[in-house]
Amino acid sequence: MKREPWKGMGTFTAIWAGQLVSLLGTGMTQFAMTIWAWQKTGQATALALVGVCAFAPVILISPLAGAIVDRSNRKLLMILSDLAAGLGTLTILLIYVTGTLEIWHLYIVVALIGTFNAFQFPAYSSTISVLVDKSQYARASGMMSLAGSISGVFAPIAAGILLAPIGIAGIMGVDLATMTTAITILLFVHIPQPTVSAEGVKGRGSLFREAAYGFGYIASRRGLLGLLCMFFVFNVTTTFGFTVLAPMILARTGNNSLILGSVQSAAGIGGVVGGVLLSLWGGPKTRVHGVLTGCALGGLIGLVGVGVGRSLPAWAATMFVMAMIFPTVNASSQSIWQSKVPPDLQGRVFSVRLMMAQFGSPLSMLLAGPLADRVFEPGMRQGGALAGVFGPLVGTGPGAGMALMLVFGGLLAMVAAFAAYAYRPLRTVEATLPDHDVVVAEAPSDA
Repeated sequence: MKREPWKGMGTFTAIWAGQLVSLLGTGMTQFAMTIWAWQKTGQATALALVGVCAFAPVILISPLAGAIVDRSNRKLLMILSDLAAGLGTLTILLIYVTGTLEIWHLYIVVALIGTFNAFQFPAYSSTISVLVDKSQYARASGMMSLAGSISGVFAPIAAGILLAPIGIAGIMGVDLATMTTAITILLFVHIPQPTVSAEGVKGRGSLFREAAYGFGYIASRRGLLGLLCMFFVFNVTTTFGFTVLAPMILARTGNNSLILGSVQSAAGIGGVVGGVLLSLWGGPKTRVHGVLTGCALGGLIGLVGVGVGRSLPAWAATMFVMAMIFPTVNASSQSIWQSKVPPDLQGRVFSVRLMMAQFGSPLSMLLAGPLADRVFEPGMRQGGALAGVFGPLVGTGPGAGMALMLVFGGLLAMVAAFAAYAYRPLRTVEATLPDHDVVVAEAPSDA
């Protein structure tokens, strides 16, 4: 069936616009709740546990979620995921206005939202493949990164401005309104189901067999497996640092939420610039270079630079550059997967990909919080066990221990990216593994 690329791109752009508006509201709520949680507990562990509760359900149910996505109407699953996020926000809002909100309420609600988010990523990612022509994959992925970056710019600023006049409850009300906009757009667009491929027929069976098929598909393609393993290591090391980024800045600035918001906005601006450049450029011709070189630079400039920096200009500049690089990393990786995996298998394969890439992140979060509170922060106080060695690098006092964690995470991420270049199947994955449409064209007529 001949695809109408510009019609499909128009539909995708409408969906993207709705998600952009929704992300702005979600970002405002996340910023406000981060400030609330830090002021209430004063511990990095509490913030880390919120992240763990959001990630854990995604990891646990992703393979089944992917199989369900391939069997079901993807538009409906995207709507249900947005509805679940809205109901979660509404629940927190109702508890908050009664004056009884506790940190454990956040753990439960974000876990429920995370359960539905396990369906959102494979449904949304595979929708791009059926709407957008292959030549536009990188640009569409760049637009996805751009939406997150725009949210990163304006959500902290808007939340910081609105916290005083409308409070946290008002911000959550704005979030609910933006989610409603995204759902309304989804209701009125047409999203076709993918064409059945020979690989898709081969992978049919019970729900659990289809869920397991994604593992086998990736394991039998060493280039994709290598790419996945690289992201696993990269996510573990960067999560170790980024988990303590917000509390590090708050600790080093005396709980200055304006500085934290400014740093987050600088990152958002960098992401916007990177997304716009990517949309105009289209990404590197050899996409694996965009992934591996970008990850190495992101670890060095982003995490190490932020950890070593001790002021708003230093933090803002390094976060800007790091965020400008990451749209190319994500779009290059996404384009490789979308080109190599048939659309009717992308739910299963992308869910396994998400699960395996993020599997270590909750463990990294669980380690980062206690290590910050009990090892690195005490060790980097004046006279602490670590201060004599690392004090000249990151300073001492409140936040210095968490800054050192950022440095360690960035250096490990850089090493992982360069080490991945030594694995030939990953380095040559684009040349040695055929695109899915080439496979379809060469398949027997009765496949």
